[in-house]
Amino acid sequence: MIGVRTSEMNTTKRITVGIIAAAALFLAACSSSTSSDSASEDSADAPAKTYRVAFLASSSQNGYNQSVWAGIQEQAAALGNVEVSILDGQFAADVQLNQLEDATTSGKYDGIIIVPNDTVGIAAGLTSAVDKKIPVVTVLFPIGPDLTKLEPQVPGIIATVASPPADGATKQAELVVEYCKAINPCRVVILIGQLQYPFDKVRYDAYRKVLDANKNIKVVATGSGNYDRDTSLKAMTDILQANKTIDVLLSNADQQTQGAAIALKNAGYDLSKIYVTGGGGTKEAVAATRAGEWKHAYLNFPATMGSKALEQVINSLTGKPVTTVIDADTIGPLPAFADKAMLDEHPEYTGEWSG
Repeated sequence: MIGVRTSEMNTTKRITVGIIAAAALFLAACSSSTSSDSASEDSADAPAKTYRVAFLASSSQNGYNQSVWAGIQEQAAALGNVEVSILDGQFAADVQLNQLEDATTSGKYDGIIIVPNDTVGIAAGLTSAVDKKIPVVTVLFPIGPDLTKLEPQVPGIIATVASPPADGATKQAELVVEYCKAINPCRVVILIGQLQYPFDKVRYDAYRKVLDANKNIKVVATGSGNYDRDTSLKAMTDILQANKTIDVLLSNADQQTQGAAIALKNAGYDLSKIYVTGGGGTKEAVAATRAGEWKHAYLNFPATMGSKALEQVINSLTGKPVTTVIDADTIGPLPAFADKAMLDEHPEYTGEWSG
């Protein structure tokens, strides 16, 4: 589920000092106490320090990262004295680790925001951040050995803006159980990103823990969607050849659900007659849920996450209180799980990103 080609924004506010300088010449003949007052006013009007913050995207070409980046840029513009830059992690752990090490040793940046490609290995690059007192905020996933723990686990991380993957997956599965109450057997297909990804394994295990506790529910197939529409289209097509009837499509990513939905339609399914859901809260998912084709959209708010992440970095740099854990499921204008009725009540909401 997880910005934009490298670009920089400079919204630094510059204060014209010509009038102040002219006033200073006039006040030079005044008493020393008046001169002191003038100096105090000059100091108060001095430009604010400019802070430079790097965003280490897991991939600058990915829609989710692009939305996080948009939120960072919007918050930087609102603050006015923050310059932000984006680095492309290319979905490669080694590339991103090198970028983190360079960012913390180059002297170019005062703070760092990262969407990690490797939630464990990336911690090795935080040593210099600690030494140079550069605050780092992680977005989407915690950094450290425990993916279920949002509290900062390693030195250098000051805050996490994410939602526990097991919690969201558990809620998704519980909604499936509710739908399946009157169906026996209730045949479920699971589409997961990649089971070798630790965060996907956590989600999958949460799915199975809930579903397997209900005797009327039968998981007939599990496919790997790899967060990709075309991959998921093929996977679902193959699954439907072996399973002519299904009742539920449970997916952890909207891109996967979009591809699987095409396969289901090709096989003659009316999506409104089965349970279809995804994860990520894309504009496409919101539209499909509002249209009644998906039963629930699991909303993510990546632009808001980026804004909140930059806010914590600047709070740390300016001595303000830092919120160490921001549950991303609670920061949007709507609850994280939205059905057609809720979306119809909020026609202005279309989603924060497209995937």
